[in-house]
Amino acid sequence: METTRKWRESFYEKLLFTEDTQNYGEGIVYASQAVKPINFYCAAPQAGTVEIAGDFNHWQPAAMTRLLDGWWHIRLKLAHGHHHYRFIVDGEPQLDPRAMGVAHDETNDAASLVAVR
Repeated sequence: METTRKWRESFYEKLLFTEDTQNYGEGIVYASQAVKPINFYCAAPQAGTVEIAGDFNHWQPAAMTRLLDGWWHIRLKLAHGHHHYRFIVDGEPQLDPRAMGVAHDETNDAASLVAVR
């Protein structure tokens, strides 16, 4: 029996398929494909520039914003999983002392670690 009732997106579907998630395949969003906003902070009051580079941006530095108290901030949308990154303070790479841990990247250099759930 065929119906003429039009499909309407439910409240939960609208919630699931926002710009913060990615829609794959048959309308299913898997946790490993979802993204979540993550805040990064770097204490560098004397720095002229602070950037962040990691496996999530192919190690291409992204500028961070200076806050009034001398801290630097950036909010990035990261996929589920573990990510390696470094701060670049006035051109010099630095580990994040507040990171979840330290790991080694593809070139065996030390990198800060963040886990996104």
